[in-house]
Amino acid sequence: MSRVSLEGQVAVITGAARGVGELLARKLSARGAKVALVGLEPDALKQVSARLHGDSEHWHADVTDHEAMARVAREVGERFGRVDIVVANAGVATGGPFVDSDPESWRRVIEVNLIGSAVTGRAFLPLLVESRGYLLQIASLAALTPAPMMTAYCASKSGVEAYAHSLRAEVGHRGVRVGVGYLSWTDTDMVRGADQDELMRELRQRLPWPTNKTYPLGPAVDRLVDGIERRAAHVYGQWWLRGMQGVRGHLPGLIGTVGQREMRRFADRLSGIRTGLVGAGGNADEQHRTTVRK
Repeated sequence: MSRVSLEGQVAVITGAARGVGELLARKLSARGAKVALVGLEPDALKQVSARLHGDSEHWHADVTDHEAMARVAREVGERFGRVDIVVANAGVATGGPFVDSDPESWRRVIEVNLIGSAVTGRAFLPLLVESRGYLLQIASLAALTPAPMMTAYCASKSGVEAYAHSLRAEVGHRGVRVGVGYLSWTDTDMVRGADQDELMRELRQRLPWPTNKTYPLGPAVDRLVDGIERRAAHVYGQWWLRGMQGVRGHLPGLIGTVGQREMRRFADRLSGIRTGLVGAGGNADEQHRTTVRK
């Protein structure tokens, strides 16, 4: 597949304060892209922007806020003159038994990961149509296989995968390409935050290889950059995720059987799992919502 030079391209990245978003911004900038950073932590975004190689700017916005994201899209267009690439990366997570989950946190995972991605797409698609650009939707291994104790995250990532595939068929004739990026457990604040719960960490370690490992961030983001350059329909942060596509139809039944056994094994420890969003990004989201309520 032919590649598109990133030199002079304008890339928008949501959830850019840390983790995948931050490193992706750095790598795109190093290849000559101009970068617009979007997120909930203005101080962190300012620091990321200051460390980039080329032209960049940052915007404070909640991706679930239609008006805020429409404003960001307008201002990014005015600031850079165009938008060529949008990476819908913003995401949060929570874990634990569904029946004991915090309803607000569970709902927020769906709002940020799924609704926020759609709001991002709605805001920036007119600019992508003008540039015949590329939208990369970050999904997850959780889009390919269900997992107990991750109902909100799996539902949200399955949803964004379906949304992006549907959108690709809608906008392809207008010159816009849409890709889905799949990541397994990658060394980010979100994954480290989830691992702070002993039971969740132990359950993950009991998953079959290679799904039980935490993978380094750098190589995964390099694969995302490669996919952006190729305007790829599917981008896999870890090599083995491509093979999951061929067996995903068998996974719900298998997980349903094996998962019951694991839940029975840990039943007496389930009540102690922490509820709420995990990691630094989850904390930032909760602080943002607390501020908005005030």
